Amino acid sequence: MKLIRIILSPEAEEAYNLLNKAAVKYKIEKSILNSIEKKKGLIKANPHYGKPIAKDKIPQEYKQKYGVTNLFWVELSNFWRMLYTLTNNETEIEIIAFVLDIIDHDKYNKKFGYRKK
Repeated sequence: MKLIRIILSPEAEEAYNLLNKAAVKYKIEKSILNSIEKKKGLIKANPHYGKPIAKDKIPQEYKQKYGVTNLFWVELSNFWRMLYTLTNNETEIEIIAFVLDIIDHDKYNKKFGYRKK
């Protein structure tokens, strides 16, 4: 069985740190942070836990910046989303779940070109 490691991109780490600071005072941020931790555990148990995003829907910025060829999303509390990609480490004994973004629903819709109804 391959080891599964979760790594945050600089953007995801920034969002995570901001949520962590705000979680001390605010319940919503604490709820989102707890949701992230729970989903990280589920991804470690099953790397394909998230819902796959069609290859033609993967934003260019992820393809260019990180060479993303697969993308998954998981729903967090308060309509936030966590986006991640899977990659094999060079050692072939590890899968890396690279979290690209932790964003609210409006930013998610904008990134993927969805419109409000």
